[in-house]
Amino acid sequence: MAVTTEFIKISPVAREEIKKLIAAENNPEIGLRLGVKGGGCSGLSYDIQFTPTEKGDTVLEQDGFKVFMDAKSLIYLKGMLLDYQGGLQGKGFVFVNPNASSTCGCGESFSIT
Repeated sequence: MAVTTEFIKISPVAREEIKKLIAAENNPEIGLRLGVKGGGCSGLSYDIQFTPTEKGDTVLEQDGFKVFMDAKSLIYLKGMLLDYQGGLQGKGFVFVNPNASSTCGCGESFSIT
């Protein structure tokens, strides 16, 4: 079961991986930054980083860590599920976005019509 916020869902597996990565940073100001930027073979691509908050960010509390999103990315990420696939064939963080009308083969870029 995913943790639901007003904007996004994060699967339990992704939550645990995020917590490990943030703990490794050893900085209480660091959180998960989710964003969208132009580029990729489908027109838009996902951006995921571990950074401090920036002016104008929307900040969501998620099970002991913070998620930061800029205003431009919110419209593309609303309703999205962030998952994590590990193991030998794992892809790492996976974005499942109901707003995307098409995605590329690698799943790292998308378009919206």
